[in-house]
Amino acid sequence: MTTRLKSLALMAAVAAAGLATVATDALAQAKEQFFPVLVYRTGAYAPNGTPWANGYVDYLKLVNAKGGMNGVKITYEECETGYATDRSVECYERLKGKGATLFQPLSTGATFALTEKAPGDKIPLITAGYGRSESQDGGIFKWNFPLLGTYWVAADVLLQHVAKKEGGWDKMKGKKVALVYHDSPYGKEPIPLLQERSKLHGFELQLLPVTAPGVEQKATWLQVRQSRPDYVFLWGWGVMNSTALKEAQATGYPREKMYGVWWAGAEPDVKDVGDGAKGYSAVTIQHGAEPQAKVVQDILKELHGKNNGTGPKDEVGQVLYMRGLLSAMLGVEGVKRAQERFGKGKVMNGEQVRWGLENLALDQKKLDALGLAGVMRPVSTSCADHMGSSWARVHTWDGKKWNFVGDWYQADEQIIKPMVKATAEKYAAEKKLTRRTPQDCQS
Repeated sequence: MTTRLKSLALMAAVAAAGLATVATDALAQAKEQFFPVLVYRTGAYAPNGTPWANGYVDYLKLVNAKGGMNGVKITYEECETGYATDRSVECYERLKGKGATLFQPLSTGATFALTEKAPGDKIPLITAGYGRSESQDGGIFKWNFPLLGTYWVAADVLLQHVAKKEGGWDKMKGKKVALVYHDSPYGKEPIPLLQERSKLHGFELQLLPVTAPGVEQKATWLQVRQSRPDYVFLWGWGVMNSTALKEAQATGYPREKMYGVWWAGAEPDVKDVGDGAKGYSAVTIQHGAEPQAKVVQDILKELHGKNNGTGPKDEVGQVLYMRGLLSAMLGVEGVKRAQERFGKGKVMNGEQVRWGLENLALDQKKLDALGLAGVMRPVSTSCADHMGSSWARVHTWDGKKWNFVGDWYQADEQIIKPMVKATAEKYAAEKKLTRRTPQDCQS
């Protein structure tokens, strides 16, 4: 072989090796599913946003440590939103082009904004325990998944709980319920349900908005002291919650008559108030603090035991950490459900993951296998129902820890479903959307 031919042969071999490397890299990349992670570890809401983010990321790491999703590894990237809607939208726009599986905005304001974008981008939104209550209706909101419960579920369960304390719904007549709420889309979400129940049962509803971030509430609690409501429902977030509890203490309003939504019932809300928050209760989105759960033990062993955990070890299993963990689990299980239909071991696109989320079938056996025995109830979604479960519990702060009180409650679908349908239809009319066909639901 001439020197020239040898040179050409060598070049061909190098080129072939290069192509093989490219092919191998492409194959490696093809086995990775990208999860964007919208977080707020800075700003006024960081004490509450950070444990959620830690739980979310730890769960993704745990799935990878166990071999991924049927062999598909998870990649992720955090984007800091500071709980601001405009920054959340910026994060969405920046990360969606990286092959985003789904988004979890962790903000009702951001959910409102991204609801407009998701259908065009064909990327599902999981809003576990927040977002638009009417997005339970999958016939209109094809890309929204308010899994495990909406604010209408939370408000209904709280009312059921206080009605039970009073001795029945008939005893609610003439009572006064004050809603102290974050003056934002989030805080306003429960109002239609509370108004509907107020008409049905004859209790008076007092609405007391608090300007974000909620560090100044003296005027609000002066109104509470003057009107002396039988119950105060707290729809706060971040520093607003501990401030409300301190103001209640200062004005002498009994904490035993205060009930928070599930974003106002975690350790950061009460730990600085300590005994001053004793007797305060909150509805939970199924779970509470779950230090004994198997999934928590797995994370402590597989991640924190090997210096690969996210955040402080003693936070693992706390309320908001568990909320983040469960939010990540729902996303992962959506991908795995899609793989059952579209190919195990394959990377799923947004449309396929949307199908998986719409056909979630997390029965007790699956939950037990995930290490979630005793943490939550089964979840089953459909085209008509993008929420999948309407069960909740109430837990109470004893000065040191949260303890469950009483049984599970199921939100009253006879009240909620007509509200969901009417509000979804109104949204569809405004946006000129048509309800999905039976064919689309089967696709």
